Amino acid sequence: MFRFNEGLKVYLHRPAVDFRMGINGLALLVEQSLGLNPFAECVYVFRNQRRTRVKILGWDRNGFWLLLKRLEADKFIWPDEAAVPTLTLEQLHWLLEGINVAAVRRHPQRLYEHVG
Repeated sequence: MFRFNEGLKVYLHRPAVDFRMGINGLALLVEQSLGLNPFAECVYVFRNQRRTRVKILGWDRNGFWLLLKRLEADKFIWPDEAAVPTLTLEQLHWLLEGINVAAVRRHPQRLYEHVG
């Protein structure tokens, strides 16, 4: 079964795609447009032109999973960075919940060598 494990890499496809496209077409986009391996242990996220639908493509041992989310009244807030970004799993959940991923800032992680 396909799972969103904590270490799973998430790649966003920048431009909108034709949502008539299925698994084969999206896997081809991953190879040709993103330059990545569609059979890798990660997921690829695509959106339609109006930002009301998201498709997530993932490979699981012996086959592809294709997940679709359609919003009825709202729009997804799509990050507008130039490069193909990788998101954390938590950021993917934020994106699917309608949170602006670019606006969320965490405190930096602090690493100390000793207490005193």
